[in-house]
Amino acid sequence: MHILPQLRKLERKYRDWLVVVGVHSSKFPNEKETDNIRNAILRYGIEHPVVNDVAFNIWQQYAVRAWPSLMFIDPHGKVIGKHEGEFEFAQFDQLLGEMGEAFRAANELVETPLPYQLEIEAAQKRPLSFPGKIEADGLTRRLAISDSGHNRILVIDDSGTIECIIGSGEPGLTDGSFEDAEFNQPQGMAFDGDSLYIADAENHTIRRSNLSTQIVDTVAGTGEQSLYRHKGGDALAVPINSPYDVVVADGALYIAMAGFHQLWVLDISTAHVTPYAGDGGEDIQDGPRLSARLAQPYGIALFGDNLIFADSETSSIRTVDRITAQNGSVTTLIGTGLFDFGDLDGPFSDAQLQHVQGIASDGERIYIADTYNHKIKVISLPDGTVTTLAGSGSRGLRDGDASNAEFDEPAGIAWLSGKLFVADTNNHAIRVVDTDSGAVTTLELKGLPDF
Repeated sequence: MHILPQLRKLERKYRDWLVVVGVHSSKFPNEKETDNIRNAILRYGIEHPVVNDVAFNIWQQYAVRAWPSLMFIDPHGKVIGKHEGEFEFAQFDQLLGEMGEAFRAANELVETPLPYQLEIEAAQKRPLSFPGKIEADGLTRRLAISDSGHNRILVIDDSGTIECIIGSGEPGLTDGSFEDAEFNQPQGMAFDGDSLYIADAENHTIRRSNLSTQIVDTVAGTGEQSLYRHKGGDALAVPINSPYDVVVADGALYIAMAGFHQLWVLDISTAHVTPYAGDGGEDIQDGPRLSARLAQPYGIALFGDNLIFADSETSSIRTVDRITAQNGSVTTLIGTGLFDFGDLDGPFSDAQLQHVQGIASDGERIYIADTYNHKIKVISLPDGTVTTLAGSGSRGLRDGDASNAEFDEPAGIAWLSGKLFVADTNNHAIRVVDTDSGAVTTLELKGLPDF
């Protein structure tokens, strides 16, 4: 996912002769289903054909060793190069430009773009598109929804009535009025008085919306993706990498920085941003917070004096002490390894999740969106157990009794007054779960025009 923006620039610059074919060799079982891959293509605006390499046949034929890997194939079908890992646009821009000139000089370059029938052209227009996250403000009883597929934020009351729309809907990085501001795949949010902080994931920035003045500004990030880990600094002068969720506490904004495999912290008063937990290596390793290892944290919430976060690539739930600034440690509640996942309730030591992304708390219990298992689960710290609250595990859209309800990759979750509001991403819907009965309903959004 991190290389898609760079790859998209190359595709568009060399569209007359560069052919890109994506090969999807999946780690998680949920990602092996072609319909789920189709949803991902739509969600991330992919404009090239994608093969579902479900049995890893292509992976093995090309001796691939890592995600992501890129193979360069010449006009005669021969492999002439390989690259593993992320890359900078300028580096590959020069390389492809030189390749193109060489094959053009040899009269071997066909400069006729291939016609594609893009999936997005057949997709249904809808008022809500791939909502990524949802956040609640207990004081005002408002909720914010990241309408990620439409590159905007919706602020609603708890009955579903639209209060305001933040963002024009056009992908971009523009500050200003709510009507003119532009976002790119916004994800997690945090209320702080009149401010709503937004993890603008594909812009690699943190944005702030003033709900009184209806003005958006940028508070962290340069708009460029950082391809190297660093120690932070002036929040507007240093690049960051795929922020996916945020939470506010005591004048600090904590950030689930998925691209760095770390948690970061922004001091709101000084506008200084630094790593908070994780050394940047991708793994599941507990210990002192800055030497621990994380793996793509996608969700973060407060639980007492602790931060609790969903470390998605290890399908784990982990905590870090927020008060003990120098000696705080990362502790894993659920999860054991990068390739350990499943769907198993019970004691923490036995429980398994599958690419969990959303997390919230009511102060006593912790609720999670177990994304690839299509379930909502609840964690009890006193008992040391996790149980399914809602969802049959089958992918679908069904309201009703908790055990029969169906979700489709729920990625965001928020608690408000005894109810869980769920961003049911692939269903393009907001679902409501009664935490007592488990009954599931679909929230009707009132006053939202078709996109």
